[in-house]
Amino acid sequence: MDQLTAVFERRPSGWWIAFIEELPGVNTQGETLEEARANLQEALWLVVETNRELAREQSGGREVIGEPFALAR
Repeated sequence: MDQLTAVFERRPSGWWIAFIEELPGVNTQGETLEEARANLQEALWLVVETNRELAREQSGGREVIGEPFALAR
């Protein structure tokens, strides 16, 4: 299974910004690298949960099947 890429960049203010390279919208910050990592994990799950809810709302009552899907090459 392939992995996603977490990118961390220290800003001049000393804070860290973080994002998932492959998933626009999954970004955050933290005062420490550890905090930025934890916040990034939370941001990822918030985006996934929000996208799931939006998909359910947009199904409009049509038959929809959801199943696990793993990243693979």
